[in-house]
Amino acid sequence: MAKAKTVKDYIRTIPDFPAPGIQFRDVTTLFADARGFRMAIDQLLHPYAGEEIDKVVGLEARGFIIGGAIAHQLSVGFVPIRKKGKLPGRTIEEAYTLEYGQAVMEMHDDVIEAGEKILVVDDLLATGGTAAAGIRLIERLGGEVIGCAFIIDLPDLGGRKVLDDMGMNVHVLCEFDGD
Repeated sequence: MAKAKTVKDYIRTIPDFPAPGIQFRDVTTLFADARGFRMAIDQLLHPYAGEEIDKVVGLEARGFIIGGAIAHQLSVGFVPIRKKGKLPGRTIEEAYTLEYGQAVMEMHDDVIEAGEKILVVDDLLATGGTAAAGIRLIERLGGEVIGCAFIIDLPDLGGRKVLDDMGMNVHVLCEFDGD
């Protein structure tokens, strides 16, 4: 009897992308497989069964795919957090540090109400910079982040510690060593 596939089995690794020495963990192969995608969404949702969640926030860009599916399952609203300059209307922004410089994330200033319970999702937790910036944006609008869910954690890059130090409840489906 064949061993049942895990979420990790659906993720391919592309060596030397986007730069030499980087092992890119590609979730598009997971998303392309109906069974794998459903498994990932169900497993991302599982720890939050019975929790009060008002909105799901997805981090650009693959977090939009996951976040939309999770919001649909929960029958709640979805909010995108995007790179600077991608959203129309009034926004708030948060700068954060990358390995090679700084970046800025934005969200609309009217999409989260004070006291709303928010689940933050993305495909990958690496250094934690993007997620931390997103959490700070949500908190500035008065939202309460009840959890952060990721398909992949790269523990060697320290993102989990960043979010743990912020007091976040972090849920990941699988880990890959290295970058």
